[in-house]
Amino acid sequence: MRILLALSAVIALIGLSATAAAAVDDREYVKYYQVAESYQNKPENLTEIAARFLGDGARSAEVFNLNRTRKQPNGKTLTDPARLEAGWTLQLPWDAVGAEVRYGLLPGSVPAAGPAAPAPTTAAPSSRSTPPSPAGPAKPARPVGCTSVAASTSRSDWAGLRLAADQAWPQSRGKGQLVAVVDSGVEAAHPQLTGHVDAGRDVVTGTGRGDTDCLGTGTAMAGIIAAQPGKNQSGAVTGVAPDATVLPIRVVGGDGRAKAADAVEAIDAAVRDGATVIAIGSHVDTGDPAVTRAITEAVTKNIVVVHAAPIGSAAAGASGDGVLRAGGVGVDGRGAADYSSGGVDVVAPGVNVSSLGPKGLTTASGTQYAVAFVAATAALVRTAYPELDAGQVAHRVEVSADKMGDGGQPDDTFGWGMINPAVAVTLVLPEEAEAAPSADETATTVSSTRTGDQVALLTVVTLIALAAAVVLIARIRRLLRA
Repeated sequence: MRILLALSAVIALIGLSATAAAAVDDREYVKYYQVAESYQNKPENLTEIAARFLGDGARSAEVFNLNRTRKQPNGKTLTDPARLEAGWTLQLPWDAVGAEVRYGLLPGSVPAAGPAAPAPTTAAPSSRSTPPSPAGPAKPARPVGCTSVAASTSRSDWAGLRLAADQAWPQSRGKGQLVAVVDSGVEAAHPQLTGHVDAGRDVVTGTGRGDTDCLGTGTAMAGIIAAQPGKNQSGAVTGVAPDATVLPIRVVGGDGRAKAADAVEAIDAAVRDGATVIAIGSHVDTGDPAVTRAITEAVTKNIVVVHAAPIGSAAAGASGDGVLRAGGVGVDGRGAADYSSGGVDVVAPGVNVSSLGPKGLTTASGTQYAVAFVAATAALVRTAYPELDAGQVAHRVEVSADKMGDGGQPDDTFGWGMINPAVAVTLVLPEEAEAAPSADETATTVSSTRTGDQVALLTVVTLIALAAAVVLIARIRRLLRA
């Protein structure tokens, strides 16, 4: 009897634990999507949803596993990936990206007992006169409403193999460059980022630092830029510019969206804090006029700005000298999004890209990852050619890219093509040689100047001598007459 009672107690405890765990999971801030009546005039299904928000239809299995045991608002559960009902709520993996992706408590979930849960959005941005928070050994506090995200177990090496950034390292590793990541913050405590992430800023709340991350996209961008080699067991992630430092500036609140005013403040803060390259994540609408003006102003301060290429009919955003509009592509060359024709300057890996997440290795898709690859390449160029201005750096990144598409460069779809870090730091450009005089030319100019100075001096001395001789002769004549 005692054994049966003990077993009953254990079973009851297990049941309570499972129920509690489910309740906790249901109360977490997550990314989710509400199923619509149709998409492009067709019923929605998990494969299409995974392709749209995760860049890979095969990841529909992850979406299915996240939702198969949870009751939908109408009391039904997900049993068939091909059959979804309008109004259902689907929890999505943390790296889901898209205008229809929401972030917060799942609709219908019960808040936790105790103090009220923080709202996803927070206070207004801070004053622009606020100085940057100094970096320190203390572990940074996580922002209000921040929920831990799980790491992905998948891995993809194609981006690193395709770009072969290590071929550029004999010439440049990005030393001395401060790359601002304007996104969701960066998890500075990650072992592969130790010593390469500044304290940064949180412009969403106006207080605190940017060196923690709720959503994970900023950390993944930082990993692409400056992850240290040899510190991860899988060996899948090493930054393109491992000697660079990342300046994390958080512009994304609990709702997963960035306000234009926050984006402007973030760009201005990056300028004030000494960034040499600014990488703007996809959460920011760079087509907003105020954001465009902030980007243009940053370029006038000799800062290279990289942002996501416009999608569809969206405004083109800032472009021109010193600005690079990045498009993401997969291993097959297909775009991570439907970019505007003529709106792409260069492309980089943006589909199934492995990088760092807040909890470990993750594989994700999105234009922001292409932005990070391009920004890191710009950092390599700035170290290799410190005399170049922002416009010349952007030009070098463009003309060194591997051509893609059937037309000339720039192509309407791929721009100048796939970035090539090694070529970007080694290519000889005649236009740069013409702009800067060679050492021989400088020596000849100096020599000519010195020769001219010597001739002038001799002329003056001769004139003085002649004048003195005239005076002497006149005195002698007066003496003889006397």
